[in-house]
Amino acid sequence: MDIEAYERHDRIERVEAAEASENDLLTVAIPPDRSLGEVLEQVEEDRAEAEYIDAEGEDAAYLQALERVRRVLQRQGGTPEQGLVVYAGVVDGEVVEYVFDDLPTPVSEFVYERDNEFDVGPLEAAEGAAKTFGLLVVERGGAALGLAENEDVRVVETFDSDVMGKTKAGGQSADRFERDRERQKEEFFEEVAEEAKRAFLHEADGDADESDEIDGLLLGGTTVTVEDFREGDHLDHRLRDRLVGDSVAVEYASEQGLHQLVEKASDRIRDEERRETRETLDRFFEALHEGGGTDEDDGESVVYGREEVERALDYDAVKTLLVSEALPVEDVRDLREEVSNEGGDCRVVSTDFGRGKQFSEAFGGVAAILRFPIE
Repeated sequence: MDIEAYERHDRIERVEAAEASENDLLTVAIPPDRSLGEVLEQVEEDRAEAEYIDAEGEDAAYLQALERVRRVLQRQGGTPEQGLVVYAGVVDGEVVEYVFDDLPTPVSEFVYERDNEFDVGPLEAAEGAAKTFGLLVVERGGAALGLAENEDVRVVETFDSDVMGKTKAGGQSADRFERDRERQKEEFFEEVAEEAKRAFLHEADGDADESDEIDGLLLGGTTVTVEDFREGDHLDHRLRDRLVGDSVAVEYASEQGLHQLVEKASDRIRDEERRETRETLDRFFEALHEGGGTDEDDGESVVYGREEVERALDYDAVKTLLVSEALPVEDVRDLREEVSNEGGDCRVVSTDFGRGKQFSEAFGGVAAILRFPIE
């Protein structure tokens, strides 16, 4: 998990936990194509009406929520690229506000809701995957290309094949028919591979824009056909390197097949999201096992514990910082800022798997892989 996702997750958890005795909590979600000015006008109208009606002061908490939302909207120069979600109200006697203007996925619908709980629905997509996966389904009759990000599946292209069926034409010898059929199949596979390269590597004049490339490729199709395609060395080597696991049995080369592929490979997608962090944690444990510390050797040097990590930070020696999600978010933020100032990376380790839990409990949830050993 990267640090931005961790901090966003922490804020979302606080939003979910908030509760009031009356319907005085306000949720406002604004999609990217919605005018911020229109929403601000609605907030100001509701605020004026509540002030006029509330002669006894019973809506004081609701008025405070409206005022907080009004201030947030006024501070914004316009609707953010991915939209805006604002939560405001009085929780346990304290006025709170939570602003999400840096979401990884667009806000899908407008929400303006007053309740005794905040509506976290607009943030559900933000808790999903942050990576983009290419989808490729191939079967004898056709192929489908798509993209998956969070729970959204987008069709890029579908096309039919000209591969003959298994029944040969009248008068044609069986050997000749099989040769023609095999040739058509290979031509179709080459066409699929070329379209996949164009769609997933965004090549222009032979050069790929790596910033737009997919993070992984899921391959599915009817069992025999998809295995023939995979084993036939048709895919560009950059796409082969991004294949996530084995091929998945999918019946249809269509939008339905793309959704089926994502559904069947959902566990792989979640594992891939955490792969980089797990690999870094494995490097830490491997270096620790090999005695990586202060000795000059071929292995990596590591330290653990808050005090030792802080000392390594003082020497500008931290290459990669590992912190457990079990730590207070303020501690994570402070450590991340320190290592970022040194040009290092920070990875947040989940506690929902064995080594992540061990890292939190046995090593204090703080460790570092070093650029160089320190004494």
